[in-house]
Amino acid sequence: MGLFRSWWARPPTRATGLSVAKRLPKREIRFFVYVLGSRSKNDCRTYVGWTTDLDRRLRQHNAGVGAKSSRGRKWIVLYSERCQSRSHAMSREWHVKHDRKFRTTLRAIIRT
Repeated sequence: MGLFRSWWARPPTRATGLSVAKRLPKREIRFFVYVLGSRSKNDCRTYVGWTTDLDRRLRQHNAGVGAKSSRGRKWIVLYSERCQSRSHAMSREWHVKHDRKFRTTLRAIIRT
């Protein structure tokens, strides 16, 4: 009976009581809200968005892939913040887009 029982028994756990698979950390997904800035001759523009990979998203904007309003310009990151969840990032994006005073302050950085 002992041999049969060990054949179907669960694998041993460590002192924590958790199996090895349950102790491995899950891949943490990060969410960012960002403001990009671009300057041409007489025009300073900002673009607000959210992403899970800030570096990749900046490369996409500069390559002309993605939002139509951001194509054909050289963008730099003026501001970014990390959010707890996708819904929080989307909410913060909306608030940053509608905060004209904050975006005007960022445009002043581009002009200098």
